[in-house]
Amino acid sequence: MTADRNLIVFAALNGALAVALGAFAAHGAGPQIKTLLQTGSHYQLGHAVFALACALWTGGGGLARLAGWLGAAGGLVFSLALAAIGLLGLPAMGAVAPIGGLLMIVGWLCLTFAALRS
Repeated sequence: MTADRNLIVFAALNGALAVALGAFAAHGAGPQIKTLLQTGSHYQLGHAVFALACALWTGGGGLARLAGWLGAAGGLVFSLALAAIGLLGLPAMGAVAPIGGLLMIVGWLCLTFAALRS
């Protein structure tokens, strides 16, 4: 099986966005928003790397790829929800952030099962 090119592209774009959000948090955001953006960017960047590893693990099969997609999507949803709270003043997005967290957790569990099956 070969590496998942689409997942690699999605992971790379997630990583770029995470760095941009982190840089804005460090250099342009006020103190109240800074923590939200830093937290979101850390989770997003970590799960971009997670997705990249899943995409490149050719022995993990479809379950590893699913894990990568869930992790990357979860990191993106979580990060953007926190950014919307901080930058747009949308506190209702606090209800969306846990969905991203759940996707990340399920991604890790899928990776666990993929490793046990391989």
